[in-house]
Amino acid sequence: MSKREIHNVTIECVQGDIADQPDLDAVANAANAQLRMGGGVAGAIHRKAGPALEEECRPLAPIRPGEAVITGGHNLPNRHVIHCLGPVYGRDNPSDELLADCYRNALLLAEKNHLFSVGFPAISTGAFGFPLEPAARIAVNTVAHEAPKLLSVKLVRFILFSRDDLAVFDRILGKTGQ
Repeated sequence: MSKREIHNVTIECVQGDIADQPDLDAVANAANAQLRMGGGVAGAIHRKAGPALEEECRPLAPIRPGEAVITGGHNLPNRHVIHCLGPVYGRDNPSDELLADCYRNALLLAEKNHLFSVGFPAISTGAFGFPLEPAARIAVNTVAHEAPKLLSVKLVRFILFSRDDLAVFDRILGKTGQ
């Protein structure tokens, strides 16, 4: 696990299950446009949250790449889920900007809801095909860039599924702000 403080915001990277982060106010869902249960992160979050999450999501859909919406956490240990639609790499352009918008818009929702902590997966790196290294750079740099504007959010955690993904995020976080 790596950790870094930027403008009074702690940014950390851990390997783990995004649906099992009981110390966070919200977790971000790497959502699909219809905000339905899918595979990967969306599947894990929806399975743990239960069917009421999909019911709450239904009137909020569809969302476009780069957009984010917030719901309750239902059976998750978190009060909220922030659903972000990342870009499909090679199809949704400009992919870099749309991915940065996901993180920026999620942090904006966390601020509006006076949340202290939020956890993110590596948005768009699974089925959406975004290469991990540039996606990690965008994620970490966007959070670091937004940190000075954050008043209520003081902890941002990247929760990575694999040890290899964690190593990439750790390396990029280690170079941030230097």
